[in-house]
Amino acid sequence: MPLALLALMISAFGIGTTEFVINGLLPDLSAEFGVSIPTAGLLVSGYALGVFIGAPVLTILGNRLARKKMLLLLMGIFIAGNIVSALAGSYGVLMAGRIVSSFAHGAFFGVGSVVAAGLVAPDRRARAIAMMFTGLTLANVLGVPLGTLLGQAFGWQSAFWAVVAIGVVAFLGVLALVPADGAGSELPSLREEMKVFRRGQVWMALLMTVLGFAPAFTVLTFIAPMATEVAGFGEGAVPVLVGLFGVGVVVGNLIGARFADRALMPSLYAILAVLIAVSLLFLPAAHSKAGLVAAILGFGVVSFATVAPLQTRVLDQAAGAPTLASAVNIGAFNLGNALGAFLGGTVIDAGLGYTATGWVAALLGAGGLAVALASGAMDRRRRAAYATAA
Repeated sequence: MPLALLALMISAFGIGTTEFVINGLLPDLSAEFGVSIPTAGLLVSGYALGVFIGAPVLTILGNRLARKKMLLLLMGIFIAGNIVSALAGSYGVLMAGRIVSSFAHGAFFGVGSVVAAGLVAPDRRARAIAMMFTGLTLANVLGVPLGTLLGQAFGWQSAFWAVVAIGVVAFLGVLALVPADGAGSELPSLREEMKVFRRGQVWMALLMTVLGFAPAFTVLTFIAPMATEVAGFGEGAVPVLVGLFGVGVVVGNLIGARFADRALMPSLYAILAVLIAVSLLFLPAAHSKAGLVAAILGFGVVSFATVAPLQTRVLDQAAGAPTLASAVNIGAFNLGNALGAFLGGTVIDAGLGYTATGWVAALLGAGGLAVALASGAMDRRRRAAYATAA
């Protein structure tokens, strides 16, 4: 794998850390700004909304920039947003800093996926994309716990300054390691980028991402209360369980990419089928400590094994002008996050219990599998039509 992927991975690590570290700092921020915990929690929602909106907007605005220059610009925006967050003296300023940072998130992963795929041979594209996303998954295992500890020890601002430092290292890495666009190469025009959305398979791939990734946050959002109130763990065990989930995430991301490079759609069928089964395991497993540990680890592996295949599928279907579609797909991942968490909370509020999130995750995964099967069938019919015409 090219060394340039290391620069993309470090960038993803910084972006992932700033996205999720806020969760561990909510009590400190609530006390600092005199707001309730739910109000402080809107800093998470604001970031997610910024990703969803910023991904296509910044990609469109930067359409004529060379991709390396676009990556550098986005990392500059990311650094600036975190500086604003670190210096924030009010809740509103902190929210503004979070939103500025989030605008860089979706566009960076969208453009970065295209750059990563272009650095390697066609049969290694999913693994190249997965290497970049490994930075995001490692953020959950290392960046978020360390950022939380740093914020608790030296004040919440220190966590954002640490992310600023990571962003500077990532910027210099992209500058030094990512090759410039080839001489004479031309980026697709905005019209060409928009035209790919006339392809039904692009929309099928985006829907596949929303439904196929939504199960991850349907369960992950409620792991803490499930562990303490159902399985009987103490609160001190929650960070360990979340870290265990993170380990599964890292492993699953790499496994999913390797299988996707061999056979993309069959791999997606298999991964989504296993995701449905593992989601249902939460129903019996959550009632014992050993069972919940096994379910969390397995769920981490299989839920994030979808990431590289889903992103690769969008790149395939948007061939010729993939940058905007790739960025929109990052927004689709975040839409899946929001959908899963919302539906999981809805069944809990309805009195069905924390384990009911497993049913919701399984149904969402079944929807993703149904879309994948329909999309694959369309591919086969198209190939058969071409063969007959030939």
